Amino acid sequence: MLEKIRNDVREALVELLDISNLKKNDIFVLGGSTSEVLGFHIGKHSSEEVGEVIIDEIYNILSKRGIFLAVQGCEHINRALTVPREILNFYDLEEVSVVPSLHAGGSLSMNYYKILEDPILVEHIVAKAGMDIGDTFYRYAC
Repeated sequence: MLEKIRNDVREALVELLDISNLKKNDIFVLGGSTSEVLGFHIGKHSSEEVGEVIIDEIYNILSKRGIFLAVQGCEHINRALTVPREILNFYDLEEVSVVPSLHAGGSLSMNYYKILEDPILVEHIVAKAGMDIGDTFYRYAC
């Protein structure tokens, strides 16, 4: 099942990148619910393992292209976005003080926070493109 999720994510992301014309240092927003990926109601069956697979695949593809990934957390952290601190060198963003966890932020935000060398969260962002996995309706301008 995890390999199918990885393959589906890769296929969808590559297709989106092919038509979005993103450039180095552009921002890509990811919103998602691992509960819904697994067929459950949003927020009721968060999966650290599914989040890890999704983040790993998306981060690897985007980082090879020099595109910043911003991962939206859930309403428990006011939908703050996890980003690398390095993004502050390119965009005027304001850092907020919160750390995502499995049930407060969600699996995607938590897993991304764990793999970044110097993660921060920001409250607002404007991105060039984005993807919503699991019907979470990210709220950031693309």
